[in-house]
Amino acid sequence: MRALVQRVSRAAVRVDGVLVSEIGPGLLVLLGITHDDDEGKADKLADKVRALRVFPDAEGRMNEPLAEREVLAVSQFTLYGDTRKGNRPSYVAAARPELAEPLYERFRRRLDAEGGVFGAQMDVELVNDGPVTVLMEV
Repeated sequence: MRALVQRVSRAAVRVDGVLVSEIGPGLLVLLGITHDDDEGKADKLADKVRALRVFPDAEGRMNEPLAEREVLAVSQFTLYGDTRKGNRPSYVAAARPELAEPLYERFRRRLDAEGGVFGAQMDVELVNDGPVTVLMEV
């Protein structure tokens, strides 16, 4: 399981031009799920995201965890795109929807996160809050 975690001042997801979810200050999480992922990995990664200390403390150092800030989690099978051969990514490492969707929903519930629409063509909008993007894996 992989997550690309971005600290944002705001983020939103639209499907067919319709706003599905939006958050204020917090984290945008793009979540990729592979074949051998399970509920334990989803829980572990969600807990790691919650504890990730990427927000400024009183002295301006990245030392604070998520706390009461918001999370927007979006499924992103392309995090498992393999480009080692050729120029067209292969997505064979990405989990099939019947495995990935329940794990995505579990991850989202564990973080009490807003979400996108699994499997939909989504427009994800974000405003970075500083240069903070972290790749996490379990």
